[in-house]
Amino acid sequence: MPSASKVRGRGALIGDAVHRNRALSGEGALERLFTWAFKGLVYPQIWEDPEIDMEALAIERDHTIVAIASGGCNILSYLTADPRAITAVDLNKAHVALTRLKLTAARQLPNHEAFYRFFGKADQAANVAAYTRFLQPHLHGEARAYWEARDLTGRRRISLFARDLYRHGLLGYFIGWGHRIARLYGIDPKDLLKARTMEEQRSFFDTALAPLFDKRMVRWATSKKVSLYGLGIPPAQYEALASAGDDGMAGVLRQRLERLACGFPLSQNYFAWQAFGRGYADDDAGPLPPYLRRAHFEDVRARADRVKVANRSFTDHLAGQPDKSVDRYVLLDAQDWMSDGALNDLWAEITRTARPGARVVFRTAAEPSLLPGRVAAHILERWDYDAETSASCTARDRSSIYGGVHLYTLRPA
Repeated sequence: MPSASKVRGRGALIGDAVHRNRALSGEGALERLFTWAFKGLVYPQIWEDPEIDMEALAIERDHTIVAIASGGCNILSYLTADPRAITAVDLNKAHVALTRLKLTAARQLPNHEAFYRFFGKADQAANVAAYTRFLQPHLHGEARAYWEARDLTGRRRISLFARDLYRHGLLGYFIGWGHRIARLYGIDPKDLLKARTMEEQRSFFDTALAPLFDKRMVRWATSKKVSLYGLGIPPAQYEALASAGDDGMAGVLRQRLERLACGFPLSQNYFAWQAFGRGYADDDAGPLPPYLRRAHFEDVRARADRVKVANRSFTDHLAGQPDKSVDRYVLLDAQDWMSDGALNDLWAEITRTARPGARVVFRTAAEPSLLPGRVAAHILERWDYDAETSASCTARDRSSIYGGVHLYTLRPA
């Protein structure tokens, strides 16, 4: 869920994307607090459904893709569709380091069992030993420096893979606090995973989870913009999300959690396992992202060298590419962060670099596409909005936290 901006120093990259108000204003202070929080690891796992992406993108073997990296799950999952090349860009150095670690692990770990233990379980001391033996000598220098740096307790960051990666990062901490609050009211969210049918999932949500959103403490907490920083949601995106319902942010979150809990069978939705179980299912037979599935391991390994990773903005990366050189673009929810000027800069570069038949997929916190009325008409009229596919993808996106998934296709010249 990162964004696009001007290339500058570490904090300035994200700050350019988020800061819209003066530093000494109330909104400006919230924006700068978010910038500080977003410098570290946010998403151990990406929260956009890569299979929905691949369906909308219709990836073919000669395609070149530019995508925001986030936790890297989507980047490796796109390799299962056999594109010619992928460039993964991100403003967050931790996400760049995580994506590079996953790519190196796909190439260098001895087998699927080791790969799954590293990223599927992510909670065993053997992962740190595997890092030293198999990954360290081959890892990109900046990524190696990141994972071998020490936290405030003196532990190397790579030790996260022995301490359950998915309980860390801003998102992991946010989910953990959600579990703690639920338990204060006598509810254990993990109990949802005991459901054997979708009817049982519905019953647990209606009787146990839904009433939490009527609690005074929950309504007060979710009314504060800072409360959703753990989801990687800056103040501007909070406002867009809050506008998606008529019962405040608590009502919007209740609706999105209802979809996550009840909209799909647990056997098919690894996002629900992450939200309610704080990890994947107990073994690799459970629901997993495409890149972690045994059936895809050899393909991901063989194609990992097709990916390039860069710590820069989407717009600046495209500015360095030739005309008509990119087939597919994946923006995640980055545009929710952007000013009108940044949106127009981005779409000018997308339009310039787009090959015939190019497709763009992105998500929004609210339901409608945010482009009409904000991107200049002479740019947007070059693109067709596929309303039918967008609505279908939104309904079937298993992460369930977005209001809309949107597909645009370049019009024939």
